[in-house]
Amino acid sequence: MIKFAGFGRTLAVTLIVSAGLSGAAKAQDVTDEQIKAARAAIDAIGATSRFDNILPGLAVRVKSTLVQASPNHEAEINAVVDEQALALAPRRADLEKEAATIYAKTFTQEELKTIADFYSSAVGKKLLADGPIATREVMKAAEIWATGVDRDLRAESGKKLDAMIGTPPATEGGDAQPQQ
Repeated sequence: MIKFAGFGRTLAVTLIVSAGLSGAAKAQDVTDEQIKAARAAIDAIGATSRFDNILPGLAVRVKSTLVQASPNHEAEINAVVDEQALALAPRRADLEKEAATIYAKTFTQEELKTIADFYSSAVGKKLLADGPIATREVMKAAEIWATGVDRDLRAESGKKLDAMIGTPPATEGGDAQPQQ
């Protein structure tokens, strides 16, 4: 499989623009200094790197569709699609430009410098690398916590209601069974 470094960023910008998210940003121009600060912040946080898989994914889908239609020409299809995808790969710069403009319009130069400085620091790099793992673990802990709180809320409420009005404790699904 051919690696198409960064092409996917262009598609992401197209989607952002077509969704109307950049419409408000067009109202103001940005200076070269703002763009430079924005690019440093974007590079530090890897803001556009998550779109790097788009072109390779699109190439795989196009090849799959074309091979299904013409299975005897798989080699030719793969070669042509890969060639065309590689030709389109430089369009990553389009996303970089759009992302820098969006960031420059969203944050001040000082804020962009602070963002870049933080995420370029050891702690910032650690947050980028380990933050998603910590977030995943916190989400698991929150699910466990919520399950325990739900269980205890149902049990304790059921006990008190049973003592007060003769209603049996709520079941796990929340459906109290009528007394007979």
